[in-house]
Amino acid sequence: MGKELAKQLKNDYRVILGARNNGNNLFAKMETGCETIPLDIVNYHGLIDCINEFKPEIIIHAAATKFVDISEIYPMECIDINIIGSQNVARAAIEKGVETVIGISTDKAAPPVGNIYGHSKAIMERLFSGMDKKSLTRFACVRFGNIAWSTGSVFPIWAKMAKEKGKIETTGPHMRRFFFTVKDAAGLVIRALNNIDKIHGGVLSLKMKAAQVEDLLNVWSESFGTPWEKIAERPGDKLDEVLIGQSELVHTEILSLDGSEHYLLNFSNKSSSLSGDEIASYNAERLSKEEMIDLIKSGIDK
Repeated sequence: MGKELAKQLKNDYRVILGARNNGNNLFAKMETGCETIPLDIVNYHGLIDCINEFKPEIIIHAAATKFVDISEIYPMECIDINIIGSQNVARAAIEKGVETVIGISTDKAAPPVGNIYGHSKAIMERLFSGMDKKSLTRFACVRFGNIAWSTGSVFPIWAKMAKEKGKIETTGPHMRRFFFTVKDAAGLVIRALNNIDKIHGGVLSLKMKAAQVEDLLNVWSESFGTPWEKIAERPGDKLDEVLIGQSELVHTEILSLDGSEHYLLNFSNKSSSLSGDEIASYNAERLSKEEMIDLIKSGIDK
């Protein structure tokens, strides 16, 4: 995600990529041509040092513990990064007069929240929304589903299994999820950035398509001849994901940006734009077979 954002933004901005994994930083620099720095958002003083050195006008906060099962097993780590780290980013940005902060959230933050990862991201959303009113720094979040081939996605895990085991093991073929590409995800972040005057204080989400995991696996098997089998579920997994929860509908309006339909959730405002059922993977438009093939091949081809 960070690398894709760098590629799409580097012609218009000086992009600095920061992460605590210096090996990944090296590869990111080689792939994008952008500067990279060692940065752990849990270390507030280190974060301040980086802002003092590079004086960013914009911070895109993509750092997170992203795995549902790891967050359930190691909740302290999840809280340190996703909550305290986000709080550090907000405090540092306000203290140093950063103009704009965009936080990357997840559909798992939508109610009903079923795991600690979702709770941690929901707190980040509320934190950024609340801090937008406290200073001149403008805060917003983007919320979306699974980004195919990103860190934490099942796609690279499936590809590794297919290569090493000759089969794919899945915890939830019956589950339904929202999916789109890394390129589309980065595009939504940039759209939020370009429309910050409209969306600050809120959470921007794209109208997304969903797929049943079994359908994706069948398309994968048909395309590459790799069989799959079901294994035990992970702790914290749910049957469906919710993009906009039932209780959030009253705070959500439909917004057209660049010719696409979006949802703008603002916890401080009430809107009459949306009513009816929650926006979830079970009632969303489904990805076509061709779209699933494109999604799979977007990473396989690399």
